[in-house]
Amino acid sequence: MLRVGVLVSGGGTNLQAIINAIDNGVIPEAQISVVIANSDMAFALERAKQAGIPTKVIVRKNFPSPAEFDIALANELRSHTVDLVLLAGFMAILGPDFFTHFENRVMNIHPALIPAFSGPGYYGLKVHKAILDYGCKVTGASVHFVTPEVDAGPVIIQKSVQIHQDDTPESLQKRVMEEAEWKIYPEAVRLFALGKLQVVGRQVIIDK
Repeated sequence: MLRVGVLVSGGGTNLQAIINAIDNGVIPEAQISVVIANSDMAFALERAKQAGIPTKVIVRKNFPSPAEFDIALANELRSHTVDLVLLAGFMAILGPDFFTHFENRVMNIHPALIPAFSGPGYYGLKVHKAILDYGCKVTGASVHFVTPEVDAGPVIIQKSVQIHQDDTPESLQKRVMEEAEWKIYPEAVRLFALGKLQVVGRQVIIDK
């Protein structure tokens, strides 16, 4: 049984996609053991509670340093014997201390085709606004393993999405979620659960 921990900050739509995929059997032999938010206002907590998943709120400002916040997160996840950590709209940068416990066991979904429009400052609607301002014709989403460098870990899966001439950041965000994010994030978790992902340098090898 793959035990998953999910870190959230906002609405939790990608969390819901993972919950649905587990409930529907798309992700086999897996359960979400805990959902941790860095804000008690995150609606993702309500999604977790409705699904009967334990929740925890750990707030950065309650710790003297980012490193101590990272350690608190890691300790909470380890207390639930978590095998895989998913970032689902988690608006905090994790430092090296966190990854000593979860190397190549942390995934994130980014709403663009990495390495384009990624890295510090590219999150939420800011990503989609930058893409439209640049005049891109295609965008998409990427699932990657997380490292201390923002959006720089090995890419697992990417999916492209066409941009429409009348798109706004809001309409593009919605379509990227529906056409890409909610499909490839559960797929990446499914592949991990089946033991089909191998990290070799910057490459993620997917066993067929």
